[in-house]
Amino acid sequence: MVGVGNRSIPASPTRRLGLHDPEVTGRACWYAIRIRGRLGPVALSAFPRMVAEVSDGDTVLTGWLEDQSAVFGAIAQIEALGLELLELRQVRPPPPAS
Repeated sequence: MVGVGNRSIPASPTRRLGLHDPEVTGRACWYAIRIRGRLGPVALSAFPRMVAEVSDGDTVLTGWLEDQSAVFGAIAQIEALGLELLELRQVRPPPPAS
């Protein structure tokens, strides 16, 4: 039971989140982030763990983002740099090099 003021609200026994619950921690996924225009070396340095390529005049960053907070962190970094986010999507990782 969780107390709120002088009332108690029962916790749902069917939905208890733990520290390792995927809805809380998320899971690492491969993402593609399309940003308008070509990013220079300074802007690219804000995304050191992502691979950049230019496609149709826009920059596409691809790489692993560990969890939901990493996704929001990337979005915040794009916003802080004054860049225009065109697309963010979860994609399949590339096949391993043989």
